This record gives sequence, structure tokens and C-alpha cells, in this order.
Amino acid sequence: MSEALLSAQASTPVQPGASAPRPAGVNAYARRRSAKQQEAEVFARATRSLREAMGTDPAPMAVARAVADNRRLWDAVNIAVMDPTNQLPRELRAQIASIARAVLRECGEEKPDLSFIADMNEQVAGGLWS
Repeated sequence: MSEALLSAQASTPVQPGASAPRPAGVNAYARRRSAKQQEAEVFARATRSLREAMGTDPAPMAVARAVADNRRLWDAVNIAVMDPTNQLPRELRAQIASIARAVLRECGEEKPDLSFIADMNEQVAGGLWS
């Protein structure tokens, strides 16, 4: 980052409760993502945490955190597709709910199959990106 930009940012007052100014373009791509793409990114992040937890020497805390994060994600998905006001076609909602229940069951296992959960995340993310 250039010194001029840094000094300009440093001299810009920040109002209480407001966030600091950000350089132009920092969120340029984030603002252009569709809701589906943002949802795909959530699944991608959840998958990354699982894949990292599955490393050669998995840390129990990393595994527990990744599984808990995925459980929250799939709980939210299940709740969303069960909502009668959800505008997805009924058949698609039922299919997604079935996947959600399978993933949630796996998350509840003593030794969950992290690869299965990550694969389901990747399948959903791929569908959202297309």
C-alpha cells in the first residue's frame, strides 16, 4: 500500500461506532457476488476447515470446530428448506433436506466421516456456482 494512501487514511477521522474507511476496491468483488455465490463461498469455507482438520496429524480441537461449524451450516440449510415460504420448488427442497439430514447425522457420529461432509459441501457449492 502506498505511503500517501496510508497517511490519507490515518488523517481521516472515524466517527464513534463507525468503521474505519477502506481503500477503494477492497470489496469490489464481494459487492458483485450474487446471493448464490455468497452461499457457495460459505460452503467453500466450511469445506476448507474440514479439509484442514483432516490433515496428516488432525488436531482434535480443529476437527471438533470444523464439525460444529458444518453442523450449524447444515442446521441453517435444513431450517431454510423446511420453511413453507421458501420459494425453491418443493421437490428440490425435499432433496436438499434429505442431504441436510444425512450430513447432520454424520456430524453427530462419534467419529464423523469428514470426507463425506466435505464432499456434500463441495457438491452444493458447485451447484450454487453454476
